[in-house]
Amino acid sequence: MKRTAKAHWNGNLKDGKGEISSQSTTLNQTSYSFKTRFESGIGTNPEELIAAAHAGCFTMSVSATLERAGFLANDLSTEAILDVDFTNLNITGIHLDLKASLIDGLSAEAFKEIAESAKANCIVSKALSVPITISVSYQ
Repeated sequence: MKRTAKAHWNGNLKDGKGEISSQSTTLNQTSYSFKTRFESGIGTNPEELIAAAHAGCFTMSVSATLERAGFLANDLSTEAILDVDFTNLNITGIHLDLKASLIDGLSAEAFKEIAESAKANCIVSKALSVPITISVSYQ
């Protein structure tokens, strides 16, 4: 299986503009620019898209890991916080903040172990070479 996305850019770095589209068309000529990446503006940016991909992948991985352990996930919500060092132009880490509702028969300690396993086995986690941390709120 292959997944694809396309980007188009026109102009110089500061004043240019671009569009990003995904195979599914969820992103369909979605704008990105210097302002959306380094300042604030309407549109997206590559780092935001990495954070979104990681949040989605990890949350699905938690659900799958719970299922393999014999449990059904209730509400799972993840915020991925990606740290960027724009001075040295690199991503320095990602923190996954998971909030989950209680599951009958599953202790907080066991849930935390499941979340750690899900982090290690998430496809996006495996693709990244930066430190990845998690915090878990299980109530």
